[in-house]
Amino acid sequence: MGQPLHGLPGKTRAGPALAFPDNRPSRGTLYLLGPYGLTYAPREGALQTFRASLQELRQAFLSVLFPAPCRLCGELLDTATRIPLCRSCVTSFRPLTGPCCVRCGRPFVSAVVLDREGAPLCHVCQRGLYDFDFARSYTAYTETVAGAIILLKYQQVTPLAGWFASILRKTFDANSEGCRADVVVPVPAHALRLRERGYNQAELIARPLARSLGLPCRSYLLLRNRPRPDKLRLTVRERWRTVRGAYTIRYGLRVDNLRVLLVDDVLTTGATLDACSRALRKAGAAKVVALTVARAIPWREQAAIEPPRREPNG
Repeated sequence: MGQPLHGLPGKTRAGPALAFPDNRPSRGTLYLLGPYGLTYAPREGALQTFRASLQELRQAFLSVLFPAPCRLCGELLDTATRIPLCRSCVTSFRPLTGPCCVRCGRPFVSAVVLDREGAPLCHVCQRGLYDFDFARSYTAYTETVAGAIILLKYQQVTPLAGWFASILRKTFDANSEGCRADVVVPVPAHALRLRERGYNQAELIARPLARSLGLPCRSYLLLRNRPRPDKLRLTVRERWRTVRGAYTIRYGLRVDNLRVLLVDDVLTTGATLDACSRALRKAGAAKVVALTVARAIPWREQAAIEPPRREPNG
């Protein structure tokens, strides 16, 4: 044992002393009280560690005083954060990392397609239907992911947008060569939708993503001049027909020779990204790439991509 740190209180201070082991940290070390007791850290970076410890303590304290349910599954949250999702739901957002179409990112169920000569393309890209050059999504559009997007889109849980931006940054970094861009543009909402919701969820995601990339976000470049039909579910053909010509560049603006990064919440058929890309091309865009939080997968293929469902407790 090393030298005593101090004795117990009292007139004689004769109580047993606290002592460090011989391998105690050297001078220049700060002792921090964290959620798991007394820890130590070098002075370099100690302030950040201290702040993180305080934040964890604060979240744990608030979660005990004001327990709240997860907005997706109802399980009580063990931390108090601005994102009202439990850890289990958050971890169910699994990134799409398997084999996929090199152009639009549609996942392939089997890796056999990679054995073919040349770049593997899905049946849509083989027919050259998409105008954009490159697209990727972070995760599959599962039931849990759909619930989180609905919270942002229709229930004003806007802090989710910042989290979506952070996971999209991971997708960007994993595909940095294909995603290179000069400007970030969110897929616009029609004026009627903006009045109903008060915001465009794609723009809320695009702005923090653009900041993290050091790129300008130009939400005013694209306009939607025709609203989406009120019909809740559209067929594939209806989706393509309703967005054809529905997007345009704001009058007098150009994007000559710029590489544009489109941002949206979900890639369903790709019709919306295609329509936006065509409008940007007419305004001079040199390249159009796209990132979305989720990608809709045909139900026959979901079993190979969707994470296993969580069993209820008990």
